[in-house]
Amino acid sequence: MNPLRSPAAAPADPAATARRFREAHEADWRRLDELLTLAEKRSLRALDEEELMALPVLYRQALSSLSVARETSLDRALVEYLESLSARAYFFLYGVRTPAGQRLRAFVLHDWPASVRALWRETLVTLLLTVAGVVAAYLLVIHDTSWFYSIIPSELAGGRDPTSSTAALRATLHAEPGGPAADRDGLSIFATFLFTHNASVAIFAFALGFAFGLPSALLIVANGCTLGAFFALFAPRGLGVDLGGWLAIHGTTEIFAILIAGAAGLRIGRAVAFPGPSTRLAAAREAGRISATAMAGVVVMLMVAGLLEGIARQRIDANAARYAIGGGALLLWLAYFYWPRRRPADG
Repeated sequence: MNPLRSPAAAPADPAATARRFREAHEADWRRLDELLTLAEKRSLRALDEEELMALPVLYRQALSSLSVARETSLDRALVEYLESLSARAYFFLYGVRTPAGQRLRAFVLHDWPASVRALWRETLVTLLLTVAGVVAAYLLVIHDTSWFYSIIPSELAGGRDPTSSTAALRATLHAEPGGPAADRDGLSIFATFLFTHNASVAIFAFALGFAFGLPSALLIVANGCTLGAFFALFAPRGLGVDLGGWLAIHGTTEIFAILIAGAAGLRIGRAVAFPGPSTRLAAAREAGRISATAMAGVVVMLMVAGLLEGIARQRIDANAARYAIGGGALLLWLAYFYWPRRRPADG
């Protein structure tokens, strides 16, 4: 032992230092932990005015303790505890804590329609692609009915093909009140299958957009070909108006949803292929944000279309009423998406 060295110069015991540090500040840490736990489990309203005033003070004390713990190399468990406590307090005090109801209101009143308006160019493209598919398939099937079998898969046709009689085709559009139950069941099954098919087209048109938008465009054209082929089957039998009414009652919503989904896929594909001044990753991220918001709304539209198909179309048989409901739904969607509006105030 060096006789010149005084006992005061001896190194302090790290364990004793950590113990004294914890004893001096642990009450404040526990108090902050309790307040955060109460607010997280219930809400900010669960804290009284005194507790609300204490939160920022306790948070700053926790940050100070964390700084000391790191500088003096106290035990790792204490440092991790203080890091976690400080992070919780930070996100509670300074993070965005928007109530779920307010977020839903902002989505319905602004975010969803704004995302659809942002996709107006791509939506116009998908509309033109759909019309091109309808016209092309209609002309092909009108001139050669064998094209119908190449365009429409057998499970989607459900026995509705060029060999069907006019009466059989009419029965798929109008179920007579006193008609056989089999006709009604067949009509419902066909409508359900068609809805499932269109919902799948919408989902895949969006999901495959990352491949430069090409699969999305092809799916949209193919869906238009499906419509064109069916019109080429029904129209020459004098059932074109009936088919239009049968589709309109739910199809204006359903097809509009497909157009938006395809537009979302094209926006992502365009961002990947032509990112512009941004990096490809940044452009894809921004396109994905807009497209994902639009797709969340597409799911709602498909649900509405399902309700119209399952309730209104099954009960309403008159063409005029079917066109009125389908046209009214289309006008409502157009007004909802494209009517100018202000962004709802935050908070």
